[in-house]
Amino acid sequence: MNDLPRPPLAEAPKASTPTAPRRRRRLWPWLLLLALLAGGGWYGWSSGWFGGAPPAATGPTRGGRVPIPVTAVAATTEDLPILLDALGTVQASNTVTVVPQVSGRITEIVFREGQEVKAGDVLVRIDPRSYQAALDQAVATRAQRDAQLANARRDLQRYVTLARSSGTSQQVLDTQRATVAQLEAQLQFDDATIADAQAKLDDTTIRSPIDGRVGLRQVDLGNFVQSSSTTGIAVVTQLRPISITFTLPQQTLPQVIQALEEGPVQVEARLAETAPPRPDGSPPPPNPIGQLVTLDNQVDAATGTIKLKATFPNDDQRLWPGAFVNTRIQVAVLRDVTVLPLVAIQRGPQGTYAFIVRDDNTVEQRPVTLGTIAGQQAVVLRGMRPGERAVTSGALRLVSGSAVQVADPVVPVAVPRQRRRPPGAGGAAPSAGPPAGAPVAATPAQTPAQPTPRP
Repeated sequence: MNDLPRPPLAEAPKASTPTAPRRRRRLWPWLLLLALLAGGGWYGWSSGWFGGAPPAATGPTRGGRVPIPVTAVAATTEDLPILLDALGTVQASNTVTVVPQVSGRITEIVFREGQEVKAGDVLVRIDPRSYQAALDQAVATRAQRDAQLANARRDLQRYVTLARSSGTSQQVLDTQRATVAQLEAQLQFDDATIADAQAKLDDTTIRSPIDGRVGLRQVDLGNFVQSSSTTGIAVVTQLRPISITFTLPQQTLPQVIQALEEGPVQVEARLAETAPPRPDGSPPPPNPIGQLVTLDNQVDAATGTIKLKATFPNDDQRLWPGAFVNTRIQVAVLRDVTVLPLVAIQRGPQGTYAFIVRDDNTVEQRPVTLGTIAGQQAVVLRGMRPGERAVTSGALRLVSGSAVQVADPVVPVAVPRQRRRPPGAGGAAPSAGPPAGAPVAATPAQTPAQPTPRP
């Protein structure tokens, strides 16, 4: 029975050919659904449902075109000050490094670091004993020479009397006269020696040479200092008045010279921008105002700038030596000129121009000629009259003849803040509530708890 032939295995039925068209028929509903969703999304975006497109303007249209929202500013006629800004460095009027003039050990330090001192105030004392001894020695030597001179003068008087009666020779008389002259010269030398010893003794007491502020101490009590020292004992700087040195481009040199010829030129040190806020909320003090003193006698060829110097009273000591400050100087004032903000000026291949808003709410691209530019303002020489409005924002979408809708400037409204009562104060704190007669909704804290019904 094992030798009988086995029947062949039945083959699996092949997939029928209509299966592929059936799969394609299953895809077309999904494609139709995707097309509907895409069309609905595009319609919603174009309608502004998703914030994709700006809302339709409510203003009038021109030729079926939607006005473009812009902001505009009017040209005005005013006096425009010409201001020059520069970065300056504060410098003390006088800076003195206190260096000992004699050598010795420091026996007393009188000043405190950061102390305000006057000229002549004692700062440091050095051991004066050796210098006092030198002075006493010089005084004693002079007294000895003075006695010798007195004796020589008496001898000279005797020789003169004897010479009249031929009691002595002329040579003896001349020698005595030379001795007197020699002692007189030695007496003058002793006077100079005493003056030098007295000066050295006075130098053992170091005094402030100027009015100013003492810096950090460089030596300690008991140290031995020498007259050849270069570090010094302390540095005294004069803060009142104080100077600021700043540089301006060489192109501004004629304006500065003309301003100095017309009268005093004020310089403002702009410190209010960096001043910290006050605890009481009050505004910071006004910026220090100084006066331009002079300008340098040559232009720096490496940088093309000229150096200027201004002096400030600095009574409040807001200016400190070595600090960097922004300075502003007014060199001229242009009277009755047409002024337009720089934000309204556009630049193109043909030069500067502006979009002028006409009475029918359309714009005109008009070339303008600018004059002096001061800060954020520019003088319009030609192309615009006072009172005409120029577009300041939204000009990227504009062409000559475009319809626009000028937005009104936003005026910030100050909302008064309510004062809160401190905890524990009597009475209820006032609060803004609904108008009288309006129903008051209960808050969750005021609503009584209700049992939740069970199904």
